Amino acid sequence: MTSQNSFHGPLPDPAGEAGHRDHPPRVGFFTDTSVCIGCKACEVACKEWNGIPEDGIDLLGMSFDNTGMLGASSWRHVAFIEQERPLGGQDAGLADLPVGPSSAGETPEIVADALEFARRGGGDLGTAPVDLGFPSFGLPGAETGAETRTQFRWLMSSDVCKHCTHAGCLDVCPTGALFRTEFGTVVVQPDICNGCGYCVSGCPYGVIDRRPDDGRAWKCTMCYDRLRDGLEPACAKACPTDSIQFGPLDELRERADRRLATLHEAGVPEAQLYGRDPEDGVGGDGAFFLLLDDPEVYGLPPDPIVPTRDLVSMWKHAGAAASALLAVSAAVFLGGGRR
Repeated sequence: MTSQNSFHGPLPDPAGEAGHRDHPPRVGFFTDTSVCIGCKACEVACKEWNGIPEDGIDLLGMSFDNTGMLGASSWRHVAFIEQERPLGGQDAGLADLPVGPSSAGETPEIVADALEFARRGGGDLGTAPVDLGFPSFGLPGAETGAETRTQFRWLMSSDVCKHCTHAGCLDVCPTGALFRTEFGTVVVQPDICNGCGYCVSGCPYGVIDRRPDDGRAWKCTMCYDRLRDGLEPACAKACPTDSIQFGPLDELRERADRRLATLHEAGVPEAQLYGRDPEDGVGGDGAFFLLLDDPEVYGLPPDPIVPTRDLVSMWKHAGAAASALLAVSAAVFLGGGRR
């Protein structure tokens, strides 16, 4: 890269900076979590198309989520967050139903009791099923009465690699296994990866990971093979509600702005865009989100910063320190020789 914004700040043309002269517009994902239904069709489509091995089908003991987080064998992860409040002014359709209190408050106690009897004292939490007392055949709230009924909502979001404008994983890879495509996305070449793991620590989102069987790094490629054939990624193709939207990044940002304004007008003031701003710590994401709560609720860092942002200044300070050390060493050596 040759731009003054090679490591941070707005970068209008990442593909061009990477050496792609004649290239298509930058593409990406816009995930509207307000219409995600948690069906996991994106997870299944991603695994089927890319031949990703299974990574466990047991409930983790904290929700209906059986994936937990993104990883080397989970390039898509649908998060389930249960909250005891309705979704803005929208009608959840529960007015005449015996809806009882959320089970989220009881979950920590159940999990804590289970840890006492778990193997390795819970060190393997998430690798074995934990009985949370559901599902039940009774109607929720039917035994406690209408006075105990509460409203609640599910926050669901399909997480994925952000394909950052300034990708820390790409900056620190010593073998060239990671590269910027002509579409502006970031892809790992597993046949070149040596498993050093630098990219794992270079990702501000904790997305990229290594598989334990071979040590190589893996993550979402945004279906690079499909893009080259003019097809949309498998996850977006399979999403039944268009929660995952794929297309030119500039168009997606405009669409996201309109959707955000619509939700604010509908009485959902907490709705916000995450990863859309080119002025943020990674120069904007190639995969960004519309969230209905703070990013931390979804397990996302509130202010991600590419770790290589200060690389130039760090080398300058290191060079100045080395020069000062050499100067002092030379002075001591020359001064000692004149005695």
